[in-house]
Amino acid sequence: MKILHTADWHLDAPLVGHGPQLRKALESVPGKIFEICRNEQCDAVLIAGDLFDGAYSPRGYQIAYDVLKAMSVPVFITPGNHDYCDSASAWLKEMWPENVHIFKSSRIESVAVPQFDLRVYGAGFESMDCDALLQGFSAQCPEKFAVGVFHGDPTQAGSPYNPISKAQVQDSGLAYLALGHIHKADQFRAGRTLCAWPGCPMGKGYDEPGEKGVYVVTLEDTASVKFVPLDTPRFYDLEAKPEELPRVLPPVSSEDYYRVTLVGACDAPNLTALQVEYAHLPNLVLRDKTTRPADIWGSLGKDSFEGVYFGLLKQALDNAPEEEKQEILLAAKLSRSLLEGEEVVLP
Repeated sequence: MKILHTADWHLDAPLVGHGPQLRKALESVPGKIFEICRNEQCDAVLIAGDLFDGAYSPRGYQIAYDVLKAMSVPVFITPGNHDYCDSASAWLKEMWPENVHIFKSSRIESVAVPQFDLRVYGAGFESMDCDALLQGFSAQCPEKFAVGVFHGDPTQAGSPYNPISKAQVQDSGLAYLALGHIHKADQFRAGRTLCAWPGCPMGKGYDEPGEKGVYVVTLEDTASVKFVPLDTPRFYDLEAKPEELPRVLPPVSSEDYYRVTLVGACDAPNLTALQVEYAHLPNLVLRDKTTRPADIWGSLGKDSFEGVYFGLLKQALDNAPEEEKQEILLAAKLSRSLLEGEEVVLP
C-alpha cells in the first residue's frame, strides 16, 4: 500500500516581509498535496503536526477542510507544538470530514484500517511542550502493517517537543514512523522501523532554503519512502563575488526568493544597477559585504622591514622580463593578503 506523509504546513503563518504572493503560495500547498495524493494513488494520508501555525483563521480552516475531504482516503492527523489540541484549537472547535481522524490526546491511541490490514498509532500535543510520547511504547497488533504518526524531535535528546531516540524507534515495533516538526527532510532506520520526516512543504523564509515537498511511503515487506517536491517558491541564501552572479542566479524569470551576500575584495558594487540587471528576479535581495582591495604597494618608502620587502618586490617587478612580471605581482598580492590577515588560497 502507499501512504502520503506530510507535516508542518503552518497555514496562517505571519510571513512577515514577503508580501501577498507568498501568502497565496502557502494557501496553494494543501491543493498541491492533494494532487500528489491523487496522482500517486495513495491509500491513506498521515499529517504529522503543525498543520496550522497557531491561532487559525476561518479561511485557513476552510482550505484545510476542503482538501482533506476531497482526498476521500483515510487521513490521520496529530496536533503539534504550534497547533496543539486545547479548547481554542481547530481540532476541538471545528467539524472535520468523516475520513479524518485526529489524535487529540497525548496518550497513544490506535485506529484500525481493515481494508489495508493497517493499524495507525498516534498521539498529539496538548500544550506547546510535550514529554517523550514513545517512551516504553511497543506496537502490539494483529494487522500486517503498523505505522505511527507523531510530532516530535529526533535530533535533540533534551528537546521539549517530544524527544525521540533511536532506541525508542527500534523498540516501537512499527514498520514506519511518520514524524513532523523538523523542517528539513531526513530519515533513518532503527531495527525494522523506518523513521522519517518530510520537512515543511514550502519554505517561509531564508532559514528554510531549497527544495521542499512530501514523502510517498510504500509499505511492503519493509517501508520505503520517495520524496516528491512541490512546485512552490523556494528560498536560497547564497554568498558570491559580484562577478559570480551570472553563475549563481538563474538567467530567466523566477518567483523564487534569492538573498545574495556579495563578498570579496573589489570596488564597491553598484547595487541599484545590479537590481536593474536582474529585474527578472523580483524577489532578489542583495547585501554588500565586500571589502575594498588593499593597496599592494602602500608601504613603499617606509622605514620598516615591510617597506624594504615591498620595495625589493617592486624593483624586481619593474626590471623583470614580461613573462616573469605576473609571478612577482602574485607574490606581492599574496604577501599583502597575509599581512592583512586574509585567508590565502594558492592558485
